Amino acid sequence: MKKKAPILGGIAAAVIVAIVAASASLGSESETVNLDMSRSYGTVLTSMGSPIAGNLDAPITIIEFGDYQCHQCKNWFHNTKPAIFENYIDTGKAKLIFVDLAFLGRDSPVAAQASYCAEDQGAYWEYHDLLYTSQQEIDDGWANKERLRAFAFSLGLDMELFNNCLDSGKYQKRVQTNIAESQKQGATGTPTFVIVAPNGQQQKIVGAQPYSVFQNVFDSMI
Repeated sequence: MKKKAPILGGIAAAVIVAIVAASASLGSESETVNLDMSRSYGTVLTSMGSPIAGNLDAPITIIEFGDYQCHQCKNWFHNTKPAIFENYIDTGKAKLIFVDLAFLGRDSPVAAQASYCAEDQGAYWEYHDLLYTSQQEIDDGWANKERLRAFAFSLGLDMELFNNCLDSGKYQKRVQTNIAESQKQGATGTPTFVIVAPNGQQQKIVGAQPYSVFQNVFDSMI
């Protein structure tokens, strides 16, 4: 039975603080705010996607098509992404861009919009990581507007700016554009990845594959 998300109070605040602490190690990606409206890698237009995590000049580009309510995306986030960051992104060999394929539930597009409201305050990746650390069941209330505001509050964001952004639907078209681009690239489920080599050649990886699958692709491109 679905339960309504609790109003942020003493208990909820404590839970959020604990989640922030748990995700701190995953929220340290270097962030470059996206301003290039023509930004693309291979055949993928990423101008409406996330800021770039990693070195802008990294030879390999990882494009992730994902949904914040996707359980397999969460599995990849916890089980595969840390090793990729340690061995490829933090070492300057690869960079990561997230493009929303927000289609699994009614809260998915709004959660994606909220991530860009956080980007307005320089906290895209912190908010992104917090969503995946906080994920529960699809549309059970964990990613409704009330909780999205609570996540922003826990990160110390300016709540007036964040609320105005979220309530106005400022990034609704941005998320819709990302969904359309994901579908154009043949991403029918989440997570789907397009890995772009330095020469522009690209390879698709479907699903929350283990680190070894990504390693083999990366090493063949370097």
